[in-house]
Amino acid sequence: MPSASVEADGTFSIGYGYDSPYGALWATSTILPFLQVTGRYVSITGIPGFTNDPNAYGSGYGRYKDKVIDAKLKLWDETIWLPSVALGATDLQGTELFKGQYAVATKTFGSSRNLEASVGYGRLRPEGLFAGMRWTPENLPRWSLVAEYDANNYPKDFRAAETFAGQRRKGPSVGVEYRWGWLGVQAARHQDNSSLNAFVSIPFSEREFVPKIHEPSYYQEKGDHRRPSIEEWQHDPAYGAALVEALAKQDFKNIRIQLQGHTLNLTLTNSRISNLGRAVGRATRVALAFAPVDISNIHVTYTKLEQPVATYEFFDLEKLSDYLAGRIPREAFLETVLVRYPNQGDMIHADQEGMLVGIKDTAGLDVIVGRDGEVVQLASEDREANRFKIVPKLGFFFNDPSGALRYELVASSNYDKRLGEGLYLNSALGLKISENVSDVTQPSNSLLPHVRTDVADYKRASRIKLYRLLLNKYATPAERWYVRVSSGVYEEMYRGVGGQVLYLPKDSRWAFDLTMDALQQRDFKGWLGKRDYKTVTALGAVHYRLPYGITATARAGRFLAKDVGVRGEFKRRFLSGIEVGAWFTRTNGNDITSPGKPEAPYHDKGVFISIPLGTMLTSDTQASAGFAISPWTRDVGQMVASPGDLYELMENPRRDMTTIDGLGNFAERADEQNHPAVNPPEHKLDNPWPAMRQRLESSSSALPSAPDALKGIGLAAGALAVASLGDKAIARIAKDHIGSRLSRGLDTFGKTVPLAAVGAAGMALAFGDERMQNTGVVSLQSALVAAGASIGTKYVVGRARPEEERGQWTRATTRSDASFPSNHASIAFAAVTPFAKEYDAQWLYGVAAVGSMGRVAARKHWFSDVAAGGILGYATGSWLWNAQHDNSKSVVSFNAGPGEVGVSWQKTY
Repeated sequence: MPSASVEADGTFSIGYGYDSPYGALWATSTILPFLQVTGRYVSITGIPGFTNDPNAYGSGYGRYKDKVIDAKLKLWDETIWLPSVALGATDLQGTELFKGQYAVATKTFGSSRNLEASVGYGRLRPEGLFAGMRWTPENLPRWSLVAEYDANNYPKDFRAAETFAGQRRKGPSVGVEYRWGWLGVQAARHQDNSSLNAFVSIPFSEREFVPKIHEPSYYQEKGDHRRPSIEEWQHDPAYGAALVEALAKQDFKNIRIQLQGHTLNLTLTNSRISNLGRAVGRATRVALAFAPVDISNIHVTYTKLEQPVATYEFFDLEKLSDYLAGRIPREAFLETVLVRYPNQGDMIHADQEGMLVGIKDTAGLDVIVGRDGEVVQLASEDREANRFKIVPKLGFFFNDPSGALRYELVASSNYDKRLGEGLYLNSALGLKISENVSDVTQPSNSLLPHVRTDVADYKRASRIKLYRLLLNKYATPAERWYVRVSSGVYEEMYRGVGGQVLYLPKDSRWAFDLTMDALQQRDFKGWLGKRDYKTVTALGAVHYRLPYGITATARAGRFLAKDVGVRGEFKRRFLSGIEVGAWFTRTNGNDITSPGKPEAPYHDKGVFISIPLGTMLTSDTQASAGFAISPWTRDVGQMVASPGDLYELMENPRRDMTTIDGLGNFAERADEQNHPAVNPPEHKLDNPWPAMRQRLESSSSALPSAPDALKGIGLAAGALAVASLGDKAIARIAKDHIGSRLSRGLDTFGKTVPLAAVGAAGMALAFGDERMQNTGVVSLQSALVAAGASIGTKYVVGRARPEEERGQWTRATTRSDASFPSNHASIAFAAVTPFAKEYDAQWLYGVAAVGSMGRVAARKHWFSDVAAGGILGYATGSWLWNAQHDNSKSVVSFNAGPGEVGVSWQKTY
């Protein structure tokens, strides 16, 4: 049974449990300190996934399986007297076989807080009252004893009569839990059976999991090393060649050196070191050792694919040397450093570095074990980042009727060649070693162009396949503007020509890009053949870095199946560099075949995780591993694999450059490893509910007096009485036009308005000035209060919806799905009212009204339902705006600067 506790912020757990008849492969992530999300892949013993006939298609699938998403929101932490409280929901999307909601309170007791007690109430699953206790002995901190009352009504579960669930009962259960480091196991005894659960919990908020015992050292001078004069340097290219060779041994690539007067300029990149400041520090240390003795400045411009990312200017080389040697503090050194965005004058072009001519590059082909997270690889890479490697690649495919899990093991051969400045050839060839994907024979049921759902045909068509053959040209036409033009084979399924433009404003929170690609579908064999399908995709994207490592991305435009719409992405980056996120799309691609329905088309969505492998290796690396999963492989809302996404290319080095002073672990000094600029602290994300609750409590003084309240209630009752007179006539009109283009449009608009209004309030809080931020807070409060009041009223009134055809004032079959009042109308009016009043924008009421009528047009509500919702929302928004619009007394602010970001609440009495 659930408790109000959530794991520590950033904790990711994955495990497997069996509680007859249910087996579950599950993963849980505490994505915010007060929000925990769980994904479960549940199998049900006793029910075949498709058929019991061993010769029929689908017989290899095994047990029935379902994908489940759960969430738990912690409203507040416990205090000395009060328990912590959380709200939870299970099976939020999809089939909803395990759907349920609950509220639970948890309190700890004892001097060491080792006794935890929880009590809660659930609807559907769990059903009714539940409770639990957990005791962890002080002298055995790894062990816990658990007792609970299991309130799940198992006989009501999906096809319970065919499984052991039909024999299970509510009742008490006891269990034991053991934890050792990241590992844990739980065993329990219920009334009718036993259960077991094993898991591993990984703290994503730790900076690294493995010490860097094999990390190569920075450059250190050996013996007497004579530095030349400027004149000697200019007359003997061997001095420059020695510097280039020393930098190459430190894994630097695309090295360009130029001496201008008394300034030594370098442009370079590093193929291994993940932190920008540390890479520049190592390059500067080498440059200082080999540069002419009489220079006065060193400028280092760091690049990615020969495109400038950041420029570091050092004006006092004596202080630079002292800082690297640990003789002066960081603060004294910072007075002699400038970190800035580069311009065209900072770049050294290939035809300018004549000293590189004749320098031998001795890169060879080596068998490498355990580097960059690969078990084994055959690899070669030279000073210009020309690289060749052969590595094994393993892919998985889930939930096909022919088998729940399919795999593909491929030997991937990759060759990347620099052809000119910013011009690269990228290729990948794959040899299939082992697979069982070819057993997938079920054809796609999609009515859209098959842009992704024919994936099985691609996987089984050929053993050797060309996965990528691209020409990519990168350029920087102006400061903070980046361009990519691509042509060739993009991926296994598409070839084409296209490009991308990226703009990085000086405000490091924002980024904008536009991508366009003219594409043609490749044939199944994977060589130079083609299919008939052609399309042009065009997507504009806005990226915004929120506090606490959260990045929000909004894309809009034309997708692969020629559907037009939007895609939203949210991800959080933890201290370890691991990112966890989710995406969702909404397009006009009408995907109505299973899993979609005519009344509820499918929209693409999913979750992803990106893991920088340096956190788990004994040496630093820029390599990362990514994993993404969506409920189904469908054609709606799909994008082509990018030949080289510019935002992804620039995201990490730009973050390093704009964090604190931009130097990061520049000097790699032992006395600085806890310095906030070396290891930036993660700002604590406080639960906003206590501050919100305090504002609500302070607003009680603005409630209307009893006479005014009675007057308002009377006016509202009169308005509802008049509205109810038109219920039947308006319902008949809606019924006569149901399914029409106007009706569908109003329905879509009605569903969108509350979400858009609440989203606009959130945007106002995040991006607005002080006045707009305060209005955004009031709007969010109003929507929350109105939603709660509306849901409570639904349970009390229990009115049937028009689509049920049971009459105007009959009882609904399910109170939670009752009609009066309209939640959509309540939330829409509550959210827009503070803005309408603050900015005298009366037209916002019209938007809310039209959206509310969309619910009537769809026969989800009577006219009086939306009238009641509108009155409730308007009254709530007016009350809270009147109480809080003077933001000089109560201010919530959302602030971001070069070094930090945060949310603050201030109250004046």
